This record gives sequence, C-alpha cells and structure tokens, in this order.
Amino acid sequence: MKRRKAVIIPSVLLSLGAVAVATPAVGGAMDRSPAPVPASADLSKTSGGLSGTSAAGHRTGGVGDAGAVVDAIERSAHTLRSTEPEGGLRDLDALGRMVGDAEVVGLGEATHGSREFFRMKHRVFRYLVEEKGFRTFSLELPWSSGLRLNDYVLNGEGDLRKMADEEFQGAYRIWNNQDYLDLVEWMRDHNRRHPGDEVQFMGNDMGYAGPELYEEVTDRVARAYPRLLERVTELYRGLAPTTDAGTYGAEYLELPLAERQERAERTGEVYELLRRQRPGSGADRGEHLWTVQHARAIHQLAEGYSLDITDETQVAEMMRLRDQVMAENVAWWRRHTGDRVLLSAHNTHVAYDSFDARYPKTQGAFLRDVFGGDYVSVGFSFHHGAFKAFGTGDDVMRTYRVGAAKPGSNEHTLDEARQEDYVLDLRTAPRPVRAWLDTPRVTWNIGAGWPDPETYRSAPGRAHDVLIHLDEVEATEYLGKP
Repeated sequence: MKRRKAVIIPSVLLSLGAVAVATPAVGGAMDRSPAPVPASADLSKTSGGLSGTSAAGHRTGGVGDAGAVVDAIERSAHTLRSTEPEGGLRDLDALGRMVGDAEVVGLGEATHGSREFFRMKHRVFRYLVEEKGFRTFSLELPWSSGLRLNDYVLNGEGDLRKMADEEFQGAYRIWNNQDYLDLVEWMRDHNRRHPGDEVQFMGNDMGYAGPELYEEVTDRVARAYPRLLERVTELYRGLAPTTDAGTYGAEYLELPLAERQERAERTGEVYELLRRQRPGSGADRGEHLWTVQHARAIHQLAEGYSLDITDETQVAEMMRLRDQVMAENVAWWRRHTGDRVLLSAHNTHVAYDSFDARYPKTQGAFLRDVFGGDYVSVGFSFHHGAFKAFGTGDDVMRTYRVGAAKPGSNEHTLDEARQEDYVLDLRTAPRPVRAWLDTPRVTWNIGAGWPDPETYRSAPGRAHDVLIHLDEVEATEYLGKP
C-alpha cells in the first residue's frame, strides 16, 4: 500500500467515528508535524521567531507588505472582551451585524480539543439566542446521538454524564469534555426558564445510528403502515447496534465490503418505501416526515460505510458524501423546525473552500448551495497553545501543545495585530488585506488526532466570511476514557 493511502484510510475511519488508529479526519501541521511540546512549556506571544513588538509597543516590522496588511487588520478588527460564556455580550454586537439575517451560521474550530473554541461557541450561541433569535445548536455528531441529547435539553430526560459517555465514543469522544457539557446544561436551564420558547440540540453526522432510531422507524410503521411492517422488520434484521457505539463502528468497518454494500441496499429500500408513502395532514404528516428522516439517517450510515476504504477514489467519495449528509441534515432541520441554526464543526467542514484533498466538497459549500447568502461561515484561528487529541499511533487521549505559528503562515500575520483576540469580517476587509486573505498559506488545522504528517494551506478569504482569531488556546477538560 502506498504511504499516501496508508495515511488517508485511517483518517476516514476516524472521521466517521470508528477506530482512531492513525491520522485525524482533519489534522494539522506546520511544514511538518512538530514533536509534542510538554504541556508545561512556556509559549509567549513573541516566541518562535515572531517579529513581535518592541518594549514600547511598536511593531518591529515584517516581510514585504506585511506591515500594511497588519495595519489594515488592526483598523478592521473588533476586539473580543472574553471567550468565557458568562457575563456581558456587547463585544459580540459586531459579529451580530456580520451574521445579519442568516438562517444558518457555521462556526468552526482550528483544533477539536481547545477550551477557548468550545467556550467561545457557547458564548456565540448564547448571543445568537438572546439577540438574534437562533434556537438550535447543531454539532458534528450522529443524528441519533443528537436526538438523545435534545430530549435532555427539552425535557430533562436521562443523566447527561451517562449519556455523554454512551454517545461520545470513537472519534466523537473528543466531545466528552466539560465545556460541551456546560453548554448543554445552559441550554437545559434556558428551557426551564423559557417554557414555550425552547432551544434545541441536533446532531448532523452519519457515523452511528443508535438502536432507538430503528425502534422509532419500526414503531411508526406498525402504527401507520402495518402492511409494510413485515418487510421493514426483515430489512432491518441484524442491523441495529447491540454493543456500545465505539465498538459498533469499529466492527462495522471490519465487515466484508460486499456485506456492507448489501446492508446499504436494505436500509435504502426502507427509506424509499417510507418516502413514497402518502400520510394524512397535520400531526400525522409531521410524524411521517420525522420517521422518513430517521430512516434516512440510518441509510446515511450504511451508505457511507458501503464504500471501499482501501480505494483512494472511494475515500474521497466517502468524505464528500459525509459533508453532503451533514449539510442535508442541517437543511432538513431548518426547514422542518423553522429554527435558525448555529452549526458547530471543524473549520474544514464549515468552510466554502476545501484545503484538504480528502474533502472534495465541504459542508459549508453544500450549505451555500442551499441557502446562498443566508449561510454564513465563521472560522477560527489561533497563534499558539494546547489541545486535547488522541495519539494517532496509540489512540490515547492526551494534551498536546504547539509553539508560535511560523513566519509566513496565516496565524503569524493575524497575530501581529495589536488586538489579542478579535473578530474580522473577511468580506469587507480593506484592499491591502483582500489579496492577502485570498492567497493560500500554511495554516494550523488540527483535528481529533495528533500528530499529523500533512501540511495544510488555506486562504481565509476564500474559506470563510468571518474569522475569529485567538492569540492563545488551552486544552479542554476531557471527561471520557483515555
């Protein structure tokens, strides 16, 4: 097997929430992956060869027209007061104006394990709920897992910690952190205080379909379409998980390709059977639409896993399908609930322009096809700091730290602005910044696993509408199994 293929295939397993054994779904490296720096290492803003500032606070210079770019960024950037979700939100008014009347906002992250990204998402969602009328938080998480969490958010059903342990497994276990549980608890508390005006939680990914999803479909068929029950039961026989989510995903991809393809044919038949039914009106029609969507989510899993992960062409097809599925599920939710949605995923997914060859078309690009200007992509960048990730060699969760972004990278220039943390509208940036924003440069792009041998280059202005830059990030508090 060629080295490129050896790198790509495990990354697909990881991204779909199966076995994390090598590289991340969305990884990151600067030129080549540095060795992990001990978490206790001191990384100041001026470390790592940054041109930095003098003792008097004056910039000591950059290369070429970098000074003009930085000056323009400083004039356009809006300073962020804090990344903490509590307290005042007035410094987010600028972001609110950038969002405008968007129906869906994609909010990225440059690592999958830094607390400032997660806390900032909590803070932004709180602002969008309180000031802009948003009502759903959507995560890069399986549809069925999102339904369980939403039941907790709406009705207080279940134990959140136990639910997180059960649903955040495989690659998704990175979400089992204190910051995300704090967000879910805030949503639950909001709903206690605002009956009749609830916020909701949804998962949009295809890496798992829990047993309750199969039960929802077959129970509905038994009530509404009893003539189909025998056929649907037969088609679903042996497909529902009987193990934990992580084990299920790992074992699924060990099945022979022909068997996985046969499973996809069966789930596809159920989906088509239900889609062709003609329900009544009112509540009956609403229940039918949800049942069809549940069947669709089951089929999305099977269809994704039916592709050949030893073939690079099908690997790319799988990743394209995954981002298409995540976009379709968000669009379905928006259409059928009426909620404006904050979508949380990695920068690579919420972006318009894929800077990773493994992602032929991104979730953000699919959403732009559906919503046009009513979808807004917000990316994150950071200069240095720490993150949780599992080792791509041993699958063990630990804290990693990276030093200052290198000269020539996006983050190096972005961090030269006098504001430490800020939000920048890339669509209205001054002319000196536009050409810079539209030129691909090496960028931090760190996923759920580390280290990653790949080098990534991104042009922020082609990837996102808005950018939130943070000087330093720290690792989230992970609550799951190592």
